[in-house]
Amino acid sequence: MNSLTINLEPVFELTDEKLFQLCQQNRDLRFERGARGDITIMAPEGSDTGMRNLGLGSTLWNWNQRKNLGVAFGSSAGFILPNGAMRSPDVSWIAKPRWEALTTEQQSKFAPICPDFVIELMSPSDSLSLTQTKMQEYQDNGTKLGWLINRRDRQVEIYRIGRPVEILEFPDILSGEDVLPEFVLELKLIW
Repeated sequence: MNSLTINLEPVFELTDEKLFQLCQQNRDLRFERGARGDITIMAPEGSDTGMRNLGLGSTLWNWNQRKNLGVAFGSSAGFILPNGAMRSPDVSWIAKPRWEALTTEQQSKFAPICPDFVIELMSPSDSLSLTQTKMQEYQDNGTKLGWLINRRDRQVEIYRIGRPVEILEFPDILSGEDVLPEFVLELKLIW
């Protein structure tokens, strides 16, 4: 199984709290909820993708440890976006003042906040169009900078608020621009 999408709304309302409990009881699966209440159930990622995701997250984590400007997250963190969707980007980051504005209880579950920065690294089984839709959803909900890394086609799509998507062909590096000052990702660990 790559992923399965179901709609539980006709049967019962899956509140944020119930969704959190469902995820806690089924830790071997990854769940996301769309803005209309549809639930996508995903199998764990493959080892190769998991290794590369760890590299992406580690690079961001190390930069953030030096700069201390925010909080970095891996793929197991879920966020409730303003549109009601619960998403779990492969790698994400939130500026410190925004994170600290949340209560301890909000931080301990699926935080009701859209990350400032997200990375989605496509697995071989991922659909490009569905991942692009997810990236647009992040942008529509407040993500300032997003990278969709498509290893299959060796492309990176860069999402920025108020600007068209920029597509880079087989880039060597990516810059965190003004969202992540002085952050540079070398893509040799990805390709």
